[in-house]
Amino acid sequence: MNTNLTRRSFGVLSAGLAVFALPQLGFAQATQYANPDLLIEAADLIAAISPVAHSTSSPGGISLVVVDVRARDAYEAGHISGAVHLDPNAVVAPHSPIDGSLRSIQEIEAIIGNLGIDADSIVVFYDDRGGFHAARMFWLLEYLGHRNVSILNGGWTAWQAAGGINLTKATKPQTAIFQAAPSPRRHATAEDILEHRGASDAILIDVRPTHMFDEGHIPWALNVPWAHNLDEDGKFLPADALTAHFERHNIAPESNVIMHCQNGLASAHSYVALRLLGVPRVRVYHRSWAEWGSDPSLPKATS
Repeated sequence: MNTNLTRRSFGVLSAGLAVFALPQLGFAQATQYANPDLLIEAADLIAAISPVAHSTSSPGGISLVVVDVRARDAYEAGHISGAVHLDPNAVVAPHSPIDGSLRSIQEIEAIIGNLGIDADSIVVFYDDRGGFHAARMFWLLEYLGHRNVSILNGGWTAWQAAGGINLTKATKPQTAIFQAAPSPRRHATAEDILEHRGASDAILIDVRPTHMFDEGHIPWALNVPWAHNLDEDGKFLPADALTAHFERHNIAPESNVIMHCQNGLASAHSYVALRLLGVPRVRVYHRSWAEWGSDPSLPKATS
């Protein structure tokens, strides 16, 4: 997407992507998200795009890159004005024995750079599944050290409901150079889970549907299904409701959280939810049950 914005102008246009962080709130005061800039509402994205849709030369400008993470045919049938397309599974290693395992860092750098994303880009991901695919890309960019990334709350459905402009002509991105700086504080391995078990504040969350959890799970994991992060419109629950959801499972701001699912997708969704609430220590075990469940040396339980 060719739109350029300064940090100041983007902050004015869109409260949903405010550059200046708001004070973080504890769970007990959760009348708004601790990190509201991680979500953008459709109306705010419309306001951010429309006034500058033909601008190419903001002084010291920062590019806004909107990425559609739906199937190609859905993108071609209609997408957000200026959005570039990314296949939902583009970052997945095609021949890995572990379903959902990620490509190499170098390959992912190339994929992200080919979307027009560099260190200065403000990035918005959206899909049509309540953020299911967008969340993985959100987590991945944070894990790789990128700032200024968010999810369109409610995705494609919310964009249409807000009267956003839809295009059918594909947007050709301007190639950029993306350099990763992976952060261990966002990523976990099977070894990390085993070591994490003994910590007094450790919580391991399995976000799969309950029937999958019952069929087999890590013995000390809590089952907190990812779909409960959403309201009936496919948007993230308001801060108070999302807070209450996690508090019911004794998850607090000071918790040391690792989460997993089946293959790294759904766990990223709950990662976003806890990041919205300001939980600082939260990691994703992206190889998830696909790896753990197939390793006979790792402990397992059924319900």
